[in-house]
Amino acid sequence: MTLLSIRDLSIALPMGADRLYAAKDINFDLAPGEILCIVGESGSGKSMSANAVMGLLPQGVVPDKGSITFDGQSILGLSEKEMLSLRGSRISMIFQEPLSALNPLMRVGAQIAEVFEAHGALAKAERRARALKLLEEVGIPDPQAAIRAYPFQLSGGQRQRVMIAMALALEPDILIADEPTTALDVTTQAQILKLIEDLRRKRGMAVIFITHDFGVVADIADRVIVMKKGEIVESGPAQEVLLKPQHPYTRALIDAIPRLTQSEAPEPIDRTALLKVEGLQKTFSTGSGTLFGKRRVVKAVQDVSFDLYAGETIGIVGESGSGKSTVGRCLVRLLDPDGGRVLMDGVDIADMSGAELRAQRRKLQMIFQDPFSSLNPRARVSRILTEGLIAYGTPDKEAKAKARELLELVGLDESAMKRFPHEFSGGQRQRIGIARALALEPSIIIADEAVSALDVSIQAQVLDLLAELKTRLNLSMLFITHDLRVAARICDRIIVMQKGQIVEAGPVSKVLHDPDTAYTRSLLDAIPGQDYERALAAAD
Repeated sequence: MTLLSIRDLSIALPMGADRLYAAKDINFDLAPGEILCIVGESGSGKSMSANAVMGLLPQGVVPDKGSITFDGQSILGLSEKEMLSLRGSRISMIFQEPLSALNPLMRVGAQIAEVFEAHGALAKAERRARALKLLEEVGIPDPQAAIRAYPFQLSGGQRQRVMIAMALALEPDILIADEPTTALDVTTQAQILKLIEDLRRKRGMAVIFITHDFGVVADIADRVIVMKKGEIVESGPAQEVLLKPQHPYTRALIDAIPRLTQSEAPEPIDRTALLKVEGLQKTFSTGSGTLFGKRRVVKAVQDVSFDLYAGETIGIVGESGSGKSTVGRCLVRLLDPDGGRVLMDGVDIADMSGAELRAQRRKLQMIFQDPFSSLNPRARVSRILTEGLIAYGTPDKEAKAKARELLELVGLDESAMKRFPHEFSGGQRQRIGIARALALEPSIIIADEAVSALDVSIQAQVLDLLAELKTRLNLSMLFITHDLRVAARICDRIIVMQKGQIVEAGPVSKVLHDPDTAYTRSLLDAIPGQDYERALAAAD
């Protein structure tokens, strides 16, 4: 039996786009209870194809031929009113970033209840009880508290569970999950994948799972479709596509996956400690502690100490809330530490301020997770790359010449100087972020989840670029990540953090293949696609 059938679907892009079609001649079927994974890089058309099923294509993007048949009914070209009756009740969608998909001004319970209200389902008094039951079903730790919370008060994994609860509210036949685990840490990702699999089995629900992570595909998919530039280049049963890929593009995507298997990294030749962190502390408190607001204290960083040597890359790994990003932000003084010392060239920068801090800060620069939000959307690349240099006294002409050199260094054309951030792909924007971090010729780079939201092939390119720049410029790096496979690819040593504390540290091969703590082993066990990685290693 076929639940969803797409035939010869082509989705036209507006005039001036980089190609004529977002998706071209798409054909696939979906059976009840089946998990179909659609894989491809950004711009491959995988999300556009799913959005066409939901009737949620952007303005100016329209299907110009083909058909979409759901449960025997043609749904392509239905009116908005007709589509509203299907969305949520028969076909639901989970979006990649729940913080932007959820209403920040509404409590979680009200947002779930709104799904029932929109479809005229249940009496008003029943909606809250049903919302609470859904939160319990998706594994929210404290449903009674979560139902009263606003989205920003929940963790990333909890917000994603709320999105799943909303999508499941009316027990749809098809769940479309668009990159729902991309930015989540490995343990939360494993929980979400297990939840979707359990719900699929319990409800007999079909799932279209959009991802760029072949590890995820290996763990959950029944069938796989691989897309490139709007076209399906390969499809078939999961095991067949993953272990015996026929198309060069599929093989290239698989080859780009970072793997845990890595030979012992050589010890840094120079044992000079460029950075010494001693007893770093940072505590956050929220609420007034009065009748109207319960005080909450979070010890984000507790007594963190380590040395970073010249030419070395240290990976800091851990779950969301482990304190790893807070450490990075304290080091560059985006946050002021509450205690401890941060020694650069023997000088403590933890207590510095004003001109003294400014003089030291240029030696320590940061690459952020999301270049789109960290780059000024109203500034051209020339300004983004030169404003730091000019602020430190470099003449305008010299600063622009340096900016052109930096663009060449990170593999971008000089013409990029005249363009704005939105005119670039995600990988290109991250290259601009790297160029900006290198502008002041720092000795240390802190990369905070710098590749977590990128496709595997773009991720591989950025990691190779960072490794090349590290060698060429003799940089030292702190690489903050939740992906142990990425850490294996680029790091010399690894620090594992949990609840603000370092629980394990050592060479990459030791930490990843012979961990001392149960927590590190739990992180390793949660990595998706490990059986698949072993199968690939055996095939090699």
